[in-house]
Amino acid sequence: MWHKVMNFIKENSMFDKGDKVIVAVSGGPDSTCLLYILNELKEELGIKLFGAHINHCLRGLEADRDEEYAKKTCESLNIDFYSKKVDVHRISEEKSISCEMAGREVRYEFFSELMIKLTASKIALAHNANDQAETILMRIMRGTGIEGMVGIKPVRDKIYVRPILHLSRSEIEKYCDDNNIQPRIDKSNAEKIYARNKVRLDLIPYIEENFNKDVINTINRLSDILKKDNDYLENISEKEYKKHCVIGDQMVIINKNAFLKHEAILSRIIRQSLLAVNHNLYNFEKIHIWNIIELQKHDTGKSIMLPQDIIVENCYGDVHIHIHKKVTEVNNKEYCLKVNEKNFIQSLNRVIEIDVISKLQFIEGKENDYIMYFDYDKIVEPITLRYRKQGDKFVPLGMKGNKKLKDLFMDLKIHKDKRNEIPLICFGPDIAWVVGYRISEKFKVSKNTKNILQIRIGSEE
Repeated sequence: MWHKVMNFIKENSMFDKGDKVIVAVSGGPDSTCLLYILNELKEELGIKLFGAHINHCLRGLEADRDEEYAKKTCESLNIDFYSKKVDVHRISEEKSISCEMAGREVRYEFFSELMIKLTASKIALAHNANDQAETILMRIMRGTGIEGMVGIKPVRDKIYVRPILHLSRSEIEKYCDDNNIQPRIDKSNAEKIYARNKVRLDLIPYIEENFNKDVINTINRLSDILKKDNDYLENISEKEYKKHCVIGDQMVIINKNAFLKHEAILSRIIRQSLLAVNHNLYNFEKIHIWNIIELQKHDTGKSIMLPQDIIVENCYGDVHIHIHKKVTEVNNKEYCLKVNEKNFIQSLNRVIEIDVISKLQFIEGKENDYIMYFDYDKIVEPITLRYRKQGDKFVPLGMKGNKKLKDLFMDLKIHKDKRNEIPLICFGPDIAWVVGYRISEKFKVSKNTKNILQIRIGSEE
């Protein structure tokens, strides 16, 4: 048995010498088998093992006995053991999620804590070939694609490894019997109240009896075949994702050109974008991918809400995906600025330097988004910094007439969530500079300018 597991470990490059490996031990046959086999292989693999157990408090005294069994098993193998007791039912009610989802969150949070505490690099999980077949059948019934039929991956994120994924449940039970191992049995696995249990107890036995007695191995072979095809598509999609997407803070912008790609690639670009924004893909389904594709075909400004507070917007054909948050409230304060001084605005973390320069001292080409020059003799004081107001108008450089500030923002494709954050420098009643974007035609430096006003904006150090 251990030869088979060792070959699978090597095929999937699961461990490196020196790895500290946290083994998730429930006390059941699968995880106990995993623990014993890895203990046999640890010297050859050059790894150090730790046992980890979560008591979900769902089965009362039975759950406590599972924890005690896992602890004693680790002690008998001289493996350091760590456990945590969490009321998963309470958490599921507080978060309005299923007990299964709450339990998963609790487990992975515990694993993360232990990885930091133990400076561990891998977490070994005890999924097996039957789990793989059950997962794929359940996904098929929900209408999955190729990626879903790949099923459970042997290695995920270069952290989570599944060394016995290729072993059937019957092989695991035989290993326990042959080695006189008596694991704990979770009686809830025999209750047909969960969809997975119905697949395990009813559907698979029915298929084995009436269609294919080797259906577990058949489905696992299907997974292996599709994995190769999916890896190829994922490789192409990753390149296209990097080419067509701009990744920001809790936001991804998908360029309109990505939507010209084949849907097999486009759907993966969208999934990767959702993952980058939300860090997981729970509750996102095919219909949500399709809705995003359809949204891109409509007029700019349209938006849709997705699960987990994700908002998707069509911005001139580009698609913006981000966490939904309230638009920044308008800052109604105005800040008076003095000439030939450094103006510190502590509440905004801004330093604004304003200096008058004679035309003879002016050197062209020094302007950038946060340093601008104006004809000082055309300026009407006071000079102020403020943010946009209803009905603001502006004469952009190169134009003769007024333009609504709102229309300028739309032309510049500035997202509406950002518009209230853009500072405006005003001379008297006129907007002279939309900071970072445009200056006014009315105050531009010309050949007749005698004195120049230099404004430099930076952050307070």
